[in-house]
Amino acid sequence: MRLRKAFLVVMGIFGLMAAACSDPEPDRQVLADVAAPAAVPAAPTQPRADVLAGMPPRLDSRDVYAATRPGQLSEAMNGVRNLVYVPNSRDNTVSVIDPNTFKVVDTFPGGNEPQHVVPSYDLKTLYVTADKVPAGTLTPIDPKTGKPGTPLQVQDPYNLYFTPDGSSAIVVAEYYKRLDFYDPHTWQRQMELPVPDCAGVNHMDFTADGRLALVTCEFANKMIVLDVAGRRQVRTFQLDRVPNGMPQDSRLAPDGGTFYVADMMAGGVYLFDGAASQQIGFVPTGKGAHGIYFSRDSRRAFVANRGEGSVSVLDTRTNQPIGKWHIPGGGSPDMGGLSADGKQLWLSGRHHNEVYVFDTDTGHLLARIRVGAGPHGLTYMPQPGRYSLGHTSNFR
Repeated sequence: MRLRKAFLVVMGIFGLMAAACSDPEPDRQVLADVAAPAAVPAAPTQPRADVLAGMPPRLDSRDVYAATRPGQLSEAMNGVRNLVYVPNSRDNTVSVIDPNTFKVVDTFPGGNEPQHVVPSYDLKTLYVTADKVPAGTLTPIDPKTGKPGTPLQVQDPYNLYFTPDGSSAIVVAEYYKRLDFYDPHTWQRQMELPVPDCAGVNHMDFTADGRLALVTCEFANKMIVLDVAGRRQVRTFQLDRVPNGMPQDSRLAPDGGTFYVADMMAGGVYLFDGAASQQIGFVPTGKGAHGIYFSRDSRRAFVANRGEGSVSVLDTRTNQPIGKWHIPGGGSPDMGGLSADGKQLWLSGRHHNEVYVFDTDTGHLLARIRVGAGPHGLTYMPQPGRYSLGHTSNFR
């Protein structure tokens, strides 16, 4: 969620601030006794023709994340430093953590209200999205040095995605209710797509064929569907679990047949079909359901429950909960991603000014690392995968 005055006005209108920012539940630690299933090697298949033109062919028709197994590092990852980048929205900095020591090793300016650190489509650059209106910046980071470059002036980049063919960057201009398309190399604006019925336009993910995107509307309790090639909105869903819903992360399940959409007010994950044509279910996970991440073997989904300081584990074959990890003493796990080997899950502690590191086999909390104020969309580099679709860790 946005952390500026305009955000608070919107929250007041919807009467949601108290529920969204409530304190975590009392101290408890219930660790799921769930062993990580063995990885299933991806079987090579013939490239599909019925995909978005220019999109790289899928490696496995059964798993959209087949290219993100441990060790599958692209050439772009050569020389990339092993570091975690944490944007601190309330003090306008980026904390840099050495994951080997769990220590902050650098801090640099991240622009006004930095929200997410986003890997570029070609994985060669990281962008710190800072969205304080009426301006905004993208600060590039060279992942081989870990150092920032000169900020680019881009209006209201709350979040950042890339079309599956790599032809456009999509700047999520949340405050202005727009999706702005840019050339990802020159950063010249290509077009603006107003989405007036999508207050709080926020997160998105793409269908397996790359033709559609399922987009969350945080302050409207809605989802919209984007035709990627046509650059137009083609569908709208009103969410029905609670009247004051706040959908957050949107992620395609590994088999490409289901979308997961975390809703922090509904306390769980909506299920949509993989064609983004209908809602097909809801899975309760916990208070403040927020970020969604997948294990390296694609067998499990990790859902960060920010309002109760926990992470729910779902079986991606059944879409049902199989465990829950609680942060001792409470916390506010938000956004992040997995380590390159998949053995750790890193999440920002949005309301506690810290970062959490979980063992993905046992669910034990390995570390809680003090960072700046209001840590949000952290990114771990290097990462396996051929290209980035945006946000903090959506690789394929």
